[in-house]
Amino acid sequence: MVILLGGNSCTGKTLMSQKLLEKYNIPYFSIDHLKMGLYRSDSNCGFTPLDNNEVIGKKLWPIIKEMIMTIIENNQHIIIEGCYLLPHLVKDLENEYSKQIISVFLGFSSNYIKNNFTSNIIKHRSVIETRKYSEERPITQFINEHEEFRKKCIKVNTNYFEIDDNYEEEIKRVYNFIDNQISEIGFERKNI
Repeated sequence: MVILLGGNSCTGKTLMSQKLLEKYNIPYFSIDHLKMGLYRSDSNCGFTPLDNNEVIGKKLWPIIKEMIMTIIENNQHIIIEGCYLLPHLVKDLENEYSKQIISVFLGFSSNYIKNNFTSNIIKHRSVIETRKYSEERPITQFINEHEEFRKKCIKVNTNYFEIDDNYEEEIKRVYNFIDNQISEIGFERKNI
């Protein structure tokens, strides 16, 4: 089983991955690490860390897709998270694999961003990963990125969850969705 958590930066994908790891004993993999590993080992890899999510996502997808297929073929489990999981590419997986994949995409409404940009979004961006650089995107760019991502998710009819008012309450819908999907797959948590 593979759980894919996508969405724009600062939506809580890494925190959710950590909580799912603790609940189900399934490790998670951050695509940010793959991105930086490839770039640091070969700066001519076809992208830079400053390129947009679409450019980086398309470059990394063949690797991520093959990882997903290999994990499923070996009856293993993992959570893969990152803003480079693009909804239209995730939909590209063959049906035989999609039965073992739970994909979720997270976003913020314009209303949520306007009311929580500094107080919640920027404040909590380093809860799991240490981000030593400041957020340089203005709120308008952040809103535009989330709106574009929402449109992409809707266009391919993926599991998109948008936080509109209360993050803590609304994110429970996502956890419930994942829990239900895990039950449908028949995953059994194994204690070590």
